[in-house]
Amino acid sequence: MKFVDEFRDQALAMGLAAAIAREADPARRYSIMEFCGGHTHAIFRYGVHDLMPENVGFVHGPGCPVCVLPIGRIDNALELAEKHGVILCSYGDMLRVPASKRRSLLKAKAEGADVRMVYSVDDALRIARDNPSREVVFFAIGFETTTPPTAVALRTAKAEGLKNFSVFCNHVLTPAALNHLLTAAGLDVDAFIGPSHVSSVIGSRPYEYFTETFHRPVVIAGFEPLDVMQAALMAIRQLNEGRAEVENQYIRVVTRDGNAKARAIVDEVFERRESFEWRGLGAVPDSALRIRDAYAAFDAEKRFAIVTRSAPDAKSCECAEILRGAKKPVDCKLFGKGCTPDSPVGSCMVSSEGACAAYWTYGRFRQEAA
Repeated sequence: MKFVDEFRDQALAMGLAAAIAREADPARRYSIMEFCGGHTHAIFRYGVHDLMPENVGFVHGPGCPVCVLPIGRIDNALELAEKHGVILCSYGDMLRVPASKRRSLLKAKAEGADVRMVYSVDDALRIARDNPSREVVFFAIGFETTTPPTAVALRTAKAEGLKNFSVFCNHVLTPAALNHLLTAAGLDVDAFIGPSHVSSVIGSRPYEYFTETFHRPVVIAGFEPLDVMQAALMAIRQLNEGRAEVENQYIRVVTRDGNAKARAIVDEVFERRESFEWRGLGAVPDSALRIRDAYAAFDAEKRFAIVTRSAPDAKSCECAEILRGAKKPVDCKLFGKGCTPDSPVGSCMVSSEGACAAYWTYGRFRQEAA
């Protein structure tokens, strides 16, 4: 398949591995954070980490929307489903994330709450049309990639007068999280591999602030193994040359200015929150979106007077440290023992983009835990 097969070519991968080994200065270490959980899974699925020399390491970032949502917001979703009796529509991964007292939306569904898995916000709109006597709430999560479809859905609901539809908005913003990692969280990495799909929307321009202010290279990469390897090589070359620039490896999709139409729709429907809590990062200023007053009639937080209260992570769970890049999944004493995909304690083991799930799914660390 074009744009897939050639980015998984073994001979090309070995050539890139040789170039990285040749150009990585043995007298120094290279610490590269891949912000996006999709990159983390590509690294482990294809064994990219095994092709790196010992002095080149990947640090896993917080780019997993399911993982970074704090327990308090999942408690809110449970309240909507159980106390208010709505039809709560959610993406599949969110159903299994433990909230307070290790309850989840999936458990609430088993106990009679009307929680439905959807593949897109359009499914939630259809459910609202089909059930005019029921309140239908879409549990909206995700970074800049999934925000435009939610904005379009809100415009559609307003145009149709779909009064039984509302959105519980939890969309978050990548640049604010990066800024927090480099300032308040004190992250010590040499370079970043920038997210793929997020950058297709926001473009490469927002990352220029980080290269100029923090002197850290940012290389935007696609999700295939050769994308990640080429991005690592580009970052190493920048570091060797003392440069800190935004480079775009993913030129087949990402441009400097991104998708202007998508951003315009988002700006019409949403505005920034002053602060939003992230699992692992705490309260991060200007890091999330809320629904504008023009669409307030479809804002579940206002319709149901939702109040979010902070709740601690499960005891001994290291998701917070993992999301900050301070620890790896194998540093958590629950990994593979008290916490597995079948019985997750933390969100990083649940999500298809979580670092713990990546370590477990692709074998080696599962065997070590056993």
